[in-house]
Amino acid sequence: MDYAFFGACSATAQIADALDQFLLTRTFLTSTDRCSLEDCSLAKQLEGKVPPSHINLTRWYNTVINGSTFKAVHSACRPKIAAPAAAGGAPQTKSAQKRAEKAAEKAANTKKSDKDIEAREYMRLRTTALAQSGVEVYPHKFEVSVSLPEFRKSYDNLVPNQELPEKKLTVAGRVRFVRPSGEVHFLVLQAEDVELQVLINASSYGGGDLAANVPPSIAGLRQASCLSYEQIIGLVRRGDIVGVRGFPGRSKTGELSVVALGVALLSPCLHMLPKKSFTNLDSRYRQRYLDLIMNSKPRHIFHTRSRTIKYIRKFLDDRNFLEVETPILNMIPSGATARPFKTKHNELNMTLSLRIAPELWLKQLVIGGYDRVYEIGRLFRNEGMDRSHNPEFTTCEFYQAYADYHDLMNTTEDMLSGLVAEVTGSTNVTFHLEGPEKPATVISFAKPFRRIGMLEGLVEYMPGFVLPNVPLESQEFNTFLINQGKANNVEFKEPLTTSRLIDQLVGAFVEPKCVQPTFIIDHPQLMSPLAKWHRDRPGLTERFELFIGGREYANAYTELNDPAVQRRCFESQLEQATAGDEEAQQLDEDYCKAMEYGLPPTGGWGLGIDRLTMLLTDSHNIQEVLLFPAMKPE
Repeated sequence: MDYAFFGACSATAQIADALDQFLLTRTFLTSTDRCSLEDCSLAKQLEGKVPPSHINLTRWYNTVINGSTFKAVHSACRPKIAAPAAAGGAPQTKSAQKRAEKAAEKAANTKKSDKDIEAREYMRLRTTALAQSGVEVYPHKFEVSVSLPEFRKSYDNLVPNQELPEKKLTVAGRVRFVRPSGEVHFLVLQAEDVELQVLINASSYGGGDLAANVPPSIAGLRQASCLSYEQIIGLVRRGDIVGVRGFPGRSKTGELSVVALGVALLSPCLHMLPKKSFTNLDSRYRQRYLDLIMNSKPRHIFHTRSRTIKYIRKFLDDRNFLEVETPILNMIPSGATARPFKTKHNELNMTLSLRIAPELWLKQLVIGGYDRVYEIGRLFRNEGMDRSHNPEFTTCEFYQAYADYHDLMNTTEDMLSGLVAEVTGSTNVTFHLEGPEKPATVISFAKPFRRIGMLEGLVEYMPGFVLPNVPLESQEFNTFLINQGKANNVEFKEPLTTSRLIDQLVGAFVEPKCVQPTFIIDHPQLMSPLAKWHRDRPGLTERFELFIGGREYANAYTELNDPAVQRRCFESQLEQATAGDEEAQQLDEDYCKAMEYGLPPTGGWGLGIDRLTMLLTDSHNIQEVLLFPAMKPE
């Protein structure tokens, strides 16, 4: 078929629509179908170079183009193709019937869905149509004079049918909806979490030079091709990024709009956007860009995450902390109890680890004279993945000279109560502890937070637990913990070191009781090789962990600053590693040497940004608060 006649015809929206429909029909049908395409009335009318006057073009446009429903065209022609005998034609031959049966069987057994076929056809058709249009669809520049949020704020006072044609401006955004309505065409743009209607009236649409009569400061359309009204109808689709020159107005129905004088296609969307919703979790996490296009909740989550980090940074900056950066690659993974990722440095022929914590680096800076330092950054731990753990995650750690863990608890209360007030407008957070289908719990961040000793918590919440009068590091205490676990049906995970046993018992009986913000304090020293011994209670350390809703959010302690004791603690960790604990810390000679120069009394503190964002946004999977979470291969 020669399509050149469409260029000779008067450029109308009907012709453009009819051509689109014809191309969709011709492409979607098989070669066998095309042999009988003469029976399709739509094709006949197009072949005859006459607009299909009896067809409701707006309905066809919505169904076929805007709705991306190719099967509507296919099914419109299929009955006349599949049953020519019923229409008075010649009966099918046996060979034709066999071909038809094989085709039907092949279609029934194919693993590719109709959606996959539609998606491939849509992309091919779009690229073909754009190439044939001659429109420059990837311009270098488009200057936006006003953002969509600014537009809505500035002109929200307009009344229905009011227009300000003297206020020429340019806006840009992604097309979320296309709504043809007779002689008026509507686009709904989205940008920066705001939607704005574009009103394109066929009788008043300007076209031509998009920069005409526009001040040079906003004449950004000079490098973009202006679309004619017919091109807007034929080319602009959901998902496209467009620029608009126009003026503010409010439609007769009361919708704030920009009345278009010129429209430019800045970047076409070559894939069909989901028609209704995009909720499949796996698809949302793998295609975060599409998730952000389609859904408002993830955009809110990541705005809240950004506000959280900004607040913490400002909180520390206002208290004279210095933000620093420390190495990601480490020869010795230290500063936390965790399994590291390994990598190879080719030039040095050396195995390195991605950092599991920045602690030892930051304390060396305190030794060097920086009394208050902090770092917000990524950590990497080669451990399990679940709803609250990701292999890489973001933390904030700070170290304050001449402070102890009591000071840090007060600082934690001040920071988090202020942060919650900043984000929610109160000191309360509503969180669904057991999932969105269960009742919500109101968590109060009003000061002070509850404090409970770790061993005292076991005595209070674990049935039959009474501390024996034996050293915590003794084999007798280890045996006692194993027996207590068995009596309470606790299945311990290897290795059965005393520190691991205490940690698992606290996780089973104490942590679930910490729904409201609670500091679990005074950990046994064998669990805390970098924390300073308790000034009043031998065998314990001055350490706390903050739990909210049964989950850990912060960890802090008065730092151990005696180099001899620090070395002995590292050696104890080596013994645990020998016993099979893959997460035991290694001996860091460089850090021990640095401590010999003198570390002042110091308080160290760390907070998980990801989990805190989950709490503030009522999210129940850490993947919801990570823009690009770790995913298993498809």
